[in-house]
Amino acid sequence: MTSAAEAGDSSLVRHVWLTIAGLVVLRLIAAGVTPITFDEAYYWMWSKHLAGGYYDHPPMVAVVIRLGTLIAGDSELGVRLVSILLGLPMSYAVYRTAQILFGSVRVAATAALLLNVTLMAAVGTLIVTPDAPLLVASSFVLLFCAKVLETGRGVWWLAVGVAVGAALLSKYTALFFGAAILIWLVAVPKLRPWLASPWPYLGGLVAFAIFSPVILWNAEHQWVSLIKQLGRARVEDIRPVYIAEIIPTQFAFATPLVFILGVMGLYGLARRRAGDAAGRVLIEAMVWVIVAYFAWHSLHARVEANWFAPIYPAFVVAAAAAAHLVAWSPGQQRTAAFCLRWALPAGVVMFVALIVQADTGLLSGYRRDATVRSVGVGWRPLAAEIEAARVRTGATCVLAMDYGTTAWLSFYLPPGTCVLQPIQRIRWVNFPEPDPVQLAGTQLLVDEAQIATRFYVTSTFGRIEKVGEAERRRGPLTIETYAFYALSQPKGEILDRSPPPELQR
Repeated sequence: MTSAAEAGDSSLVRHVWLTIAGLVVLRLIAAGVTPITFDEAYYWMWSKHLAGGYYDHPPMVAVVIRLGTLIAGDSELGVRLVSILLGLPMSYAVYRTAQILFGSVRVAATAALLLNVTLMAAVGTLIVTPDAPLLVASSFVLLFCAKVLETGRGVWWLAVGVAVGAALLSKYTALFFGAAILIWLVAVPKLRPWLASPWPYLGGLVAFAIFSPVILWNAEHQWVSLIKQLGRARVEDIRPVYIAEIIPTQFAFATPLVFILGVMGLYGLARRRAGDAAGRVLIEAMVWVIVAYFAWHSLHARVEANWFAPIYPAFVVAAAAAAHLVAWSPGQQRTAAFCLRWALPAGVVMFVALIVQADTGLLSGYRRDATVRSVGVGWRPLAAEIEAARVRTGATCVLAMDYGTTAWLSFYLPPGTCVLQPIQRIRWVNFPEPDPVQLAGTQLLVDEAQIATRFYVTSTFGRIEKVGEAERRRGPLTIETYAFYALSQPKGEILDRSPPPELQR
């Protein structure tokens, strides 16, 4: 007969999975109504020209977007569809990891739910950047390491290699998994025999093989992407002010109640209050290796909040352990219980508020906020005015001086429109160049009105004529004003093929 405890656990798991499914549906709705960000439009352009690598990142984000647009078309929902749906296997991986490491269905269900409550997962899978597939791959790195621990079978190291390889195809941050896994093996005595086994090294070869298209692409392009991203570690000056930003941003991205539980969990595991040594060290290593690097990085440069995505699967497992396993003092226990009870409604309210604010500006009284720069509110009507100006002037291509505007133009202008960023050509090295006939005709430059007299424009074209101006608006707020210029009489090659700054050092 099924005990009351088992029946309660089964009911909890059922309700948690229904809740997670509901949160995924909520994200799908938000995806359909929220305009695309300029980074998403940029990666959407990548998805039309799949390659082994790109100037900014490895290619996994482009693959994810390509799969979504094959299903739902070149729409906001199509761009985001697969990323959001990957939240389901990601949640399963976290569920099984917690179940294996701590032997508790309640911890497992809580960990899966708390991951979906965080803005890192909710917004991070909705707004498709390289951090979205990295977050999913990170959850499977953790799961397969747990399977190595549970089964003692070397073949699971091959699965670890696959997951690390997929993470590396998402973002170079995944390199830190190698250090975290090595620390885990060295720090736990019963795991040290794996260091003399071929299996972990075979897993490393699998990861390298999966990552090899990125290496080959870099080799063909003077290692520019690796230089760009790994060069961030170079310390040129010390600005410790950035380190003060880390905790507030993660407090928001984790949502406050999950953040508190996660910190409590990491403390409890460090004090050996839950689980065995192998499980505790795995969780701590997966969190602290990456946190340590970004804390150091913040001493000389800003660390964006989303860069912490790969720690979140381990972080929420620690949070679940804090909620159910760690023995706390009465006051601490009340804090943990409060955080667990209200984490879901607080997370949903924060997510909905963020989407409403990004789409409408209502919550700030229509004043400017951090979302207006990146979310493409107002671009559809603006694109219609740009297209009218292009037709009126007979321009063969539309030019923009930054990759974000170029990407938005490509997404929102009629399909097939020639859109071009004439500078920073390394960003478009995987793309076919326009027909020379198109480049010989009149070009329509779309630029922010106050900075249109750029050196590139004046040095490249003999005739520059302002032909219009239009605003990008969110309700009554003017976000940006764009000016349109007809450019003709080119003085020579209009594409600036100067090498990127990474190759000029």
